[in-house]
Amino acid sequence: MAAGEVLRLDLALQGGGSHGAFTWGVLDLLLEQDWLEIEGVSGTSAGAMNASVMADGLAAGGRDQARAQLEAFWRRVADAAAFSPLRRGPLDVLTGRWTLDYSPVYLAMDLAARIFSPYDLNPGGGNPLSAILEQSVCFERLTGGPVELFITATNVLTGRGRVFRNPEITADVLLASACLPTLYQAVEIDGEPYWDGGYSGNPTMTPLVKNCTSQDIVLVQINPIRRDRPPRSAREIHNRINEVSFNATLLKELRMLALLRRATAAAGGEAGRWAETRIHRIISDGLADLGASSKLNAEWPFLTMLRDKGRETAQAFLDRRRSDLGRRSTYDIDVLLEGV
Repeated sequence: MAAGEVLRLDLALQGGGSHGAFTWGVLDLLLEQDWLEIEGVSGTSAGAMNASVMADGLAAGGRDQARAQLEAFWRRVADAAAFSPLRRGPLDVLTGRWTLDYSPVYLAMDLAARIFSPYDLNPGGGNPLSAILEQSVCFERLTGGPVELFITATNVLTGRGRVFRNPEITADVLLASACLPTLYQAVEIDGEPYWDGGYSGNPTMTPLVKNCTSQDIVLVQINPIRRDRPPRSAREIHNRINEVSFNATLLKELRMLALLRRATAAAGGEAGRWAETRIHRIISDGLADLGASSKLNAEWPFLTMLRDKGRETAQAFLDRRRSDLGRRSTYDIDVLLEGV
């Protein structure tokens, strides 16, 4: 990049419950870079909420406003959870662990979810995030805003993902994108029930290639793809099942993107856009050690720790890869074709 040049890029934001505070930190750092301009964002679950809050802030007042609204959103999440019985157990607090593995309420909820459905335990279908989102995002402002949004939710009846764009995005769309079926009733949109978008696209990458002009996509990944050893305990096995299932659609889409890039490398026009797309990735290895139950931990110190880790990881990425942005991919997706 030449000095003073502004680079346009797109973001793909994974979901992962409260681990989305890591993505908050990444966005907070990127918004400080006046040489970067965010054109489009594809988000799922917590990634969808981060994307919408940020896009609204940019539309309302620019970068500083977007940063302020992101902090306000996560503060509201923490405040809503302040008196929740779903908190760390004494052993976790004493040992400095952020998991809820030994929380009596978490263990009871985990057991109940295997026996009862949210239609039994939460017949009213309430979700505490609903009020938080209404306070955090002006959805009318997203239409015509500076950022193109692509929010994924999974149609329960067809199993297919639906991508919602700016004029369609409401609080219900974001709740649908984050709707874990063992915790919440399906969210109805246009007469169709929807679950978490992670089952069909975590996040969905192709809309960024098809609808945006930027050739650089930065994937902010929360769920680890690889583990160094196989799981042994029941908790580890359950955790790994969740990681594999929520990464499967992403890996499949990246593999398809690699195939299309290879097939269209010599082509021009729209086909050439696929070959020219550059993929980058921001991921923290530290998140892999937190465990699945910590995704329900909304304590403010935990969220700010994740934010700080996100900022540090994003800064390290820019320190290493700034000169590559706009020139070449830094995440080699061609390795996903090995054995295909």
